[in-house]
Amino acid sequence: MNVFDEYIAYLKDNPEGYWFKRKLYGWGWTPARWQGWAITFVYLVFVFWWVSIFAQNAQAADNTLSVLLPIIGATLLFLIITWKTGEAPKWQWGKPRQNGE
Repeated sequence: MNVFDEYIAYLKDNPEGYWFKRKLYGWGWTPARWQGWAITFVYLVFVFWWVSIFAQNAQAADNTLSVLLPIIGATLLFLIITWKTGEAPKWQWGKPRQNGE
């Protein structure tokens, strides 16, 4: 079984139905269900769309705050959704052991 197959098996082992599971390495989450992928997609589309609006209008982009505030707000909303619908975050390095250690 290769690493990719193990990672897919880890994401599918989701009896609680979390939208986001802990990353296998480090701190954070990764989408585990279609809802998590949809929220991630919507967030990325919004950020790219918002930046492209200001990339087309150089005068409006001079005001950095007007570019960054909506992105910061969307990021905070994304993190809140991830926190509420995901596993409790903790530092993890590799697949959790079965015996709880």
